[in-house]
Amino acid sequence: MASFNELGKTHQLEDIYERTHHEKGEKGTMAENLLLAFGLTLMAGLATGIGSLLAFFTSTTNTRFLSLSLGFSAGVMIYVSMIEIFVKAKDALITALGEVGGNWVTVGGFFGGMLLIALIDKFIPKQSNPHELKKVEDMNTPADATKDPALLKMGTFAALAIAIHNFPEGIATFTSALQDPGLGIAIAVAIAIHNIPEGIAVAVPIYYATGKRKKAFKLSFLSGLSEPVGAVVAYLILMPYLNDVMFGLIFSAVAGIMVFISLDELLPAAKRYDEAHLSIYGLIGGMAVMALSLLLFI
Repeated sequence: MASFNELGKTHQLEDIYERTHHEKGEKGTMAENLLLAFGLTLMAGLATGIGSLLAFFTSTTNTRFLSLSLGFSAGVMIYVSMIEIFVKAKDALITALGEVGGNWVTVGGFFGGMLLIALIDKFIPKQSNPHELKKVEDMNTPADATKDPALLKMGTFAALAIAIHNFPEGIATFTSALQDPGLGIAIAVAIAIHNIPEGIAVAVPIYYATGKRKKAFKLSFLSGLSEPVGAVVAYLILMPYLNDVMFGLIFSAVAGIMVFISLDELLPAAKRYDEAHLSIYGLIGGMAVMALSLLLFI
């Protein structure tokens, strides 16, 4: 018959085995979440290349589809920002700072995110701003219209502008996906949709400057890489300090950034591309799909 000491050692070994496997499982889950977060951010960023690809495979812009899609993207981003992300930020900050402090910091982070993205837009020259709408038809210009050397500078600034603008979006997508993969997927899809017309806006001036469609596609495609770069920065700099306060600040700022992008870029663009009612239908549809996905999957 086994002694009490032997039985005690056996239980200790079982506890160590269970703890080890639990830790391995947590590490495996963390690694999977990291890969998913990076993958989603990369997908969202490289959607700018889809916009420039339209110049190769289409001769006209499907404005009705873009209007509906941009409205849909705005609906997803507004709904998830106010119903899910803002609430999660507030809960985390209240837990860390108390009821009064947590609420004040959440609101401050929200409007701080809006201020950040507004300043980025403010310092981008209007002629180089990727939010100035262009269409695929603009690629079909006469050859002699592409020989102005000054346009090369404008095209380069356009690519740089979208790279700077997409950087905080990369942080937003990455941190959201890391915290909640289901939420990250929804945000990545919404940002990818809104990056498509930005890709067109970058490709057109580059094509004007060089007369080369391949170069326009290449620079537009590369400008989207700032989003995964934002994810890397978030991982290397923010991750070691990710506590309730840091998480709450990031999420409240992300909510502000996404609401600002929706109101300042997506909805006005959707209306300019086509009928106002179509963009509103897309907005409502995006909110409904996001609400349903939160109810069912998150």
